[in-house]
Amino acid sequence: MKNFLFLKALVLSLSISFIALSGFSQTKTEKLDEFIGLYHEYDSFNGSVLVAQGGEVIYKKGFGMANMEWDIPNQSNTKHRLGSITKQFTGMLILKLVDDGKIDVNASVSTYLPDYPKPQGDNITIHHLLTHTSGIPNYTNFEDFRKTSINYFTPQDFIHEFSSLELEFTPGEQFSYSNSGYFLLGVLIEEVTGKSYEDNLEERIFAPLNMVNSGYDHFTEIIKNRATGYEKRGNGIINSDFLDMSIPYAAGSLYSTVEDLYLWDQALYGAQLLPKKLIELYFTPQIEAWGNAKYAYGFGIGEERIGNTEETILTHSHGGGINGFNTNISRATKDKTLIVLLNNTGGAPLDEMTTGIRGIINGKTYDFPKKSVAKELLSVIEKEGLSSAQKLFTTISVSEDYDLSENEMNNAGYQLINGEMLTEATAIFKMTINSFPESSNAYDSYAEANMMMGNNALAIENYKKSIELNPMNQNGIDMLKKLGEDVSEFEKEVVVSEKTLASYVGNYELMPEFILSISTKDGKLIAQATGQQALELNAIAKDSFAAPEVGARITFQKGKKNKIESLTLFQGGQEMVGPKLAD
Repeated sequence: MKNFLFLKALVLSLSISFIALSGFSQTKTEKLDEFIGLYHEYDSFNGSVLVAQGGEVIYKKGFGMANMEWDIPNQSNTKHRLGSITKQFTGMLILKLVDDGKIDVNASVSTYLPDYPKPQGDNITIHHLLTHTSGIPNYTNFEDFRKTSINYFTPQDFIHEFSSLELEFTPGEQFSYSNSGYFLLGVLIEEVTGKSYEDNLEERIFAPLNMVNSGYDHFTEIIKNRATGYEKRGNGIINSDFLDMSIPYAAGSLYSTVEDLYLWDQALYGAQLLPKKLIELYFTPQIEAWGNAKYAYGFGIGEERIGNTEETILTHSHGGGINGFNTNISRATKDKTLIVLLNNTGGAPLDEMTTGIRGIINGKTYDFPKKSVAKELLSVIEKEGLSSAQKLFTTISVSEDYDLSENEMNNAGYQLINGEMLTEATAIFKMTINSFPESSNAYDSYAEANMMMGNNALAIENYKKSIELNPMNQNGIDMLKKLGEDVSEFEKEVVVSEKTLASYVGNYELMPEFILSISTKDGKLIAQATGQQALELNAIAKDSFAAPEVGARITFQKGKKNKIESLTLFQGGQEMVGPKLAD
């Protein structure tokens, strides 16, 4: 028996060694398949992918469904809305008109649109529009944008939504991402050529490059192989909100496939579209933008990390986000690599995926995605009940294979509340405060659930803890007053160390293409949202800061390794969470 057991052990050892050795012999294709497949398995990616190296396609594939109602799969020829990847095509059309001698990028908007309101039209140049330095307010940030976006406008009519507004700064003074500027470029293209923006694209870019699966997305048209856009809600998927495609226009109206975007990438290496001098201008970094990147004429130019190493490579890249879709294109001319990710469930971590893919194709180390603790708990509660979920939590909350996110846990709790599962919601919130004991929001949620269950003593105790951590938690103060408590004890001055302030510095993505940049100046935190003025923040707790001018509060959250991983913006009764982007 002992010899038999020894033989089994030897066979097992040899099997393990074989598996380990075969892992080292994985091809790039196999590694890419495994890597992206895990993102899909964990419900973090649903779309189409193409990877090229040395100018040759080495991987292309679809993941998940292009249409979930009919179980139609995504493929490499599935047409996705691009969002702001559109901007690089608009920039190209402008430079083609420069090549024709019809546009001077240093001329004013008024030169080509004499009816544009003054003095704005006289002070803004085409260069300002191309580089997001015009100072025109970004229309997608307008308070009533959601209502406006369901209506059809002609381009000439829609520019009245922003053309008469006061500029946010002197043109050329700073970078502030503005869809309004690129919308205006589309109107200018039509005025100069006498043809529609759509016709210009087809005649001058798509037809010459044989990009037969690209175009301007019209909701009413029957477009074969077009993906449906979805959004994540809690543990499920819903159809995305309607958006009339006359609204994104030259800032984000196009659809394409990963295969067509490869044709586009290859054309940018030659003189098929523009002479060398203008191609160089097209990619010339013009102004500091976000992170360590500079903005050119529709592309961001900057260093991107290769896997989880400290190595970087210079890339031309741009992301896009539009109802139900988020997208990313990243090209490195040094080794002629291209990574295209088109996702039709919104909110996929495409920058993170791009970093990992770069690691794989360069033979470097990279990080695998992790499963969501919150999502796993919701699934187990639904199938097996709370007791099983609580037992599971003790294991997966400390596992390296799972990501424990405060925001996802909080959202899971409220999803359970909406499903009238108060006991389960309270348990989830309890897990959250145990895991994130310095989070004001976690205690506030736990207090709310207890109050709903009639456990007033626990509600009071946890509202007080929440306010202690975040004295600006007006909801907590109001709830304590409702419960008959005195809250005057929480009025005090808060001092935060420079080291702690420095840990919050970075860029946080609140929505696709809506970034909140945090910096420090003279011992204070400074916040600047995409398209908005910088604001000084006042400390109200170690991890919470107020912007009294706009009635906003920002709270920072740490991850499992005690590093800042996200922030939550509270304003006007609304809450937005943004993950911290990689430096």
